[in-house]
Amino acid sequence: MTERTSPKPAESPPQPKSPADEVRGTTTIGTEANLEADTAGEGGTSDAGYDTDAGSRASTSICSSVRDYAFENSRRYHKFQEGRYHFPNDEPEQEREDMKHAMIINLCNGKLHFAPVENPQKVLDIGTGTGIWAVDMGDEYPEADVLGIDLSPIQPSWVPPNVRFMVDDAEAEWLHAPGTFDYIHIRHMTSSIRNWPNLVTQAYQALKPGGWIELQELRFVLECDDGTVRNDSQVLDFLNNVKKGLAEFGVDLLGMQKNKQNVLDAGFVNVEEEVLKVPLGVWPKDPKMKTIGLYNRSMIADGLHGISMGPFTRGLKWTPEEVRNRYELNRK
Repeated sequence: MTERTSPKPAESPPQPKSPADEVRGTTTIGTEANLEADTAGEGGTSDAGYDTDAGSRASTSICSSVRDYAFENSRRYHKFQEGRYHFPNDEPEQEREDMKHAMIINLCNGKLHFAPVENPQKVLDIGTGTGIWAVDMGDEYPEADVLGIDLSPIQPSWVPPNVRFMVDDAEAEWLHAPGTFDYIHIRHMTSSIRNWPNLVTQAYQALKPGGWIELQELRFVLECDDGTVRNDSQVLDFLNNVKKGLAEFGVDLLGMQKNKQNVLDAGFVNVEEEVLKVPLGVWPKDPKMKTIGLYNRSMIADGLHGISMGPFTRGLKWTPEEVRNRYELNRK
């Protein structure tokens, strides 16, 4: 269904004009051959985890009211900066987010990143969600200090000693000192970021010379190798309505398509972009792609209610009953 675009690393040369004047940005443009369908059937394949950082005026301690949640249409949402993110953070959504992580790791052949980082000391994970990537990164690089930020305090308490989490708004002004991080990771943020150029520019300023930024995003466009997507496709209609709903809040669901240029405009060098196909369903013959397609189908089916309720009721002004009707229709 989608393609993952990864403006991979963005790096700073050893002697930049200013502390972050040339952070390298990689954006490899790659394509894959058409996928072959399987015609044999659908056979399945710190305890102190939160922190207050002087480096962000919009950050806050877990001890404050950010522990609270907002509830709407039987789903739980973040309370800090309420309304900034239009999707739930409850248990079903957390399970779906972890499934999405597993799908991407499979797609990337088990890699947590493509950027050629070596012995990073400071790592920032923007929009960390359940914290699963940050925890894995902390395990892989035990000498690194890994910080994950998110609007929701839903990360685990028991994490590697080099991993910590903070409630923060990535689109607020960053107060991290220039040259703080060796590597910044941004993933699955295209449904929430309103100003990509500003976000990437702030990341550039916070990176050390020679540091890297990596953006991994799903491109929510339904396509077929043979061009047979029907205009009356229910999945296509669903995605289009999500896009319209988010647009009411200044979020472009396909804004990630400009990320290569955003990275270049911010001053990054060595920019590469890699595009990978993500099938929807278990139709591919290749076992790996079949597994990825199963993850993708399950991720969408399990998330139809959570994905649609916020954008449809808040943005499109549908009633919850109208959303449920759409949800049941698409689930078929």
